Amino acid sequence: MDQRGDRVSKSRHIDFSRRDLLKGGALTVSAMTAAQVQPQPVLVGERASPKKVNMGVVGGNFGSMFQWHLDPNSQVVAVCDLREDRLQRLSEVYRCGNKYKKFQEFLKHPGLDAVAVFTPAPLHVWMDVESMKAGKHVISAVPAGMSLEDLERLLEAVKSSGLKYMMAETSYYRSEIMTCQEWARAGQFGTIFYSEAEYYHEGLKDLMYDEIGLPTWRYGLPPMQYPTHCTGMVIPVTGERLVEVQAVGWGDGHEILQSNEYKNPFWNTTAFFKTSSGHASRISVYWHVANPEEEHGKFFGDRMSYLTGEPGHAADQVARIGSAKTIVDPNGYPMGEVHLENYKPPNHWDRLPEPMRVPTGHGGSHTFITHEFISAIVENRHPAVNVWEAIAYTAPGIVAHQSALRGGESMKVPDFGKAPV
Repeated sequence: MDQRGDRVSKSRHIDFSRRDLLKGGALTVSAMTAAQVQPQPVLVGERASPKKVNMGVVGGNFGSMFQWHLDPNSQVVAVCDLREDRLQRLSEVYRCGNKYKKFQEFLKHPGLDAVAVFTPAPLHVWMDVESMKAGKHVISAVPAGMSLEDLERLLEAVKSSGLKYMMAETSYYRSEIMTCQEWARAGQFGTIFYSEAEYYHEGLKDLMYDEIGLPTWRYGLPPMQYPTHCTGMVIPVTGERLVEVQAVGWGDGHEILQSNEYKNPFWNTTAFFKTSSGHASRISVYWHVANPEEEHGKFFGDRMSYLTGEPGHAADQVARIGSAKTIVDPNGYPMGEVHLENYKPPNHWDRLPEPMRVPTGHGGSHTFITHEFISAIVENRHPAVNVWEAIAYTAPGIVAHQSALRGGESMKVPDFGKAPV
């Protein structure tokens, strides 16, 4: 989800205020990119609802990459972006002629039911809350917030409004992660005693500047402030919260690491978590690494393990404990029988309405994200990656960054609860 952002002056703090955003009389936004404790299956919802969900999309870069126009239960009735080129892109993709450059006017569009927020990360919580104040359901790009205080405000807005909120985390809906969720619910792993996930993105420095060379909101972004591509793998599969962390960061003193508004000195951070069941999990997010871009995870159980594919590996791999028979290796040591095989997970398109069974970005996740949000509104239920899960994916990274700043100090991750049944 790493699209080029819009400029953010180095002289201004990255936490935009409401006054800043409304300066000149109206909020203007430029688009860019932007777990449930017990994972549940994505619902299909083949039949169209009597009333379609009227969607509005703000953010014409990453926001143009979803399928609101293909879901039988939704239609796009308004689009919003400050930049004319991105606004036009939204209009063409979603076949929508109602175009807005001012966010507050966009929220007043007649009949608008829900808003998709795909704008710079520091704006997410403010725009989410404003949308809910206006009576709109919200789906937002990751992360859910930039601070624990952000997450508290978001949670309160959802509780007080009674509206639906979903975070558009792609990892949750990768085919291999959906498969692992199914297998975990069926008990095929046995006990998952260790999990890990990694997100590597060498070259991110290029996204830290806009087209004319000014810093974007990504300038110096702490790696652990963007943890959800990793936590969005392990939490849905293990069904456990990340409750305690020690983290180690690395930086090389580059000028970006000395001059960013986040006061972040790290390109890369590795965090070691204890889960709510006392198990181990490692999360690594690297912006500067001699490795191809990738997102992958591993789940080690006492009956079965799953290793998602990495660059150079053609397929995912599954390891299963065989019979109780002991094998003797060439050196004369006894070994348990373990079978390792390549595995290609299904695309899970059977969970989607026919018009949405199309290839999409981020491991094919976009159609599933789209359909889950619309289905949750139609069926009047919390989405799978609801506000409690979104916070559970985001908060561990925020705390992990603080741990790294303190030299690896062990820190507790606050528990924000889970969705009411």
